[in-house]
Amino acid sequence: MQASVIRTTPFEGQQPGTSGLRKKVASFQQPHYLENFVQAIFDTQTKLAGGSLVLGGDGRFYNREAIQVILRMAAANGVARVLVGKGGILSTPAASCIIRKYQTQGGIVLSASHNPGGPSEDFGIKFNIDAGGPAPASVTNAIYQRTQTIDQYRILDADAVDLDQLGESRLGELVVQVIDPVADYAELMASLFDFNAIQQLFSSGSFRMRFDAMHAVTGPYAVEILERRLGAEPGTVMHGVPLEDFGGGHPDPNLVHAHELVELTSGAQGFDFGAASDGDGDRNMVLGRDFFVTPSDSLAVLAANAQLAPGYKDGISGVARSMPTSQAADRVAEALGVDCFETPTGWKFFGNLLDAGRITLCGEESFGTGSDHVREKDGLWAVLFWLNLIAAKRQSVAEIVHDHWRRFGRNYYTRHDYEGIDSDAAEGLIDHLRILLPSLPGQQLGGTNGGFKVAFADDFAYTDPIDGSVAEQQGIRIGFEGGARIVLRLSGTGTQGATLRVYIEQYEADSARHHLPVQEALAPLILIARELAQIESRTGRAQPDVIT
Repeated sequence: MQASVIRTTPFEGQQPGTSGLRKKVASFQQPHYLENFVQAIFDTQTKLAGGSLVLGGDGRFYNREAIQVILRMAAANGVARVLVGKGGILSTPAASCIIRKYQTQGGIVLSASHNPGGPSEDFGIKFNIDAGGPAPASVTNAIYQRTQTIDQYRILDADAVDLDQLGESRLGELVVQVIDPVADYAELMASLFDFNAIQQLFSSGSFRMRFDAMHAVTGPYAVEILERRLGAEPGTVMHGVPLEDFGGGHPDPNLVHAHELVELTSGAQGFDFGAASDGDGDRNMVLGRDFFVTPSDSLAVLAANAQLAPGYKDGISGVARSMPTSQAADRVAEALGVDCFETPTGWKFFGNLLDAGRITLCGEESFGTGSDHVREKDGLWAVLFWLNLIAAKRQSVAEIVHDHWRRFGRNYYTRHDYEGIDSDAAEGLIDHLRILLPSLPGQQLGGTNGGFKVAFADDFAYTDPIDGSVAEQQGIRIGFEGGARIVLRLSGTGTQGATLRVYIEQYEADSARHHLPVQEALAPLILIARELAQIESRTGRAQPDVIT
């Protein structure tokens, strides 16, 4: 087996976003495109030479082919050992778990998360550092800079590795270890949650649930843990076989794309509990019967009840949320006497806080929740946490959340997504708001009677309390007296056009007003946001594509 040095030239646009490099499959299939980016990882992450690497992905189209390329390049670049999931499968949280457990020098995760898969759809690649979490900006910037000057890459001339047999093989000097993708993760979950109590819940005959794996990566994990270890009835896991195109669906666990699960938990005969996860297993949706738990509320409820799970019996050191996430967790942290941090969107911003022991739980409104057990958000972990709460409290999902609102008040919250809009129009909208910001404080918006007085308006900037790094222009915040907020930002998770996300929040302390329809409760603020940002005139969109 000989290592070849292949001449190449840079590609434009290989700048990793909040969760790596995401493009259409066709982009990655271009000669040298994937290889350039992977070589940039090896060139900048020098600890990998002579070290160990974790490798796997969500099983989407091009996953297996990319893994073979990366293995041959790892061998040519002096990596000593690669731990790769059987069949090329590793959920994102499982990859973090394995990086941490076996103290590897990092991991390469192949996924475009909740984006669709298939020959004409999306693919992605990201590097996770040795702590198990997404690479910070210093690392991704170094990788990007290398992609702009790269002129060659190294790759071994070798046959494909058999990814479907557990065990070790060699690729030149590289040891390739095909591992069970589920075992280490399942063992970690058993150490955090009361599996006996959850088993009793399932065996009681009075509790029924469905988990929608959306033909994505969490299917094997959910079948092993929920059905085999916890005793949920066979068939509890829906769409449990990972498919390259996710069965033609959109593996994004929200009320729109997981509509079948929503229907199964509706009505008098609906299931007591419903949950779903996304393409790579790091997001979650939690449902009760006729009841949707917002991710913001989910984080707050878990923080308030963390001690009910064995892994968190001593309480939490702190909590963090992304800036657009509702302030519900802030109220819990205040009551518990622990810190609450507001970070930019992107899981990498939680890493330093977790490593420093400043926080135990963290979450984002985009259906992501996690803790210090790994350095990624973790969809199935959140589902198991909720099952632990239900088993301990012997209450329904709705009862648990309503009790929480009575104690802490309710943060009415919604997100409106305008997808695939013209990028220039989207940037123009944000620039327009930046110009308005200095003039907004003190203004009464929405009419003088029943309107909202602006308390502050800014473009969110974050200074990391651990390493002092600064992230600027992280989203437009407009805060009102009384705690209501409007947040607008452009998402970096899509592969074409731009996605404008508009977040609306209003706090309600009166428990008699906790049962209003969310869009009705927030209607005045929604109108203010649309008019202030000139959304329809600037984007041509009269209504959002997705409301959550």
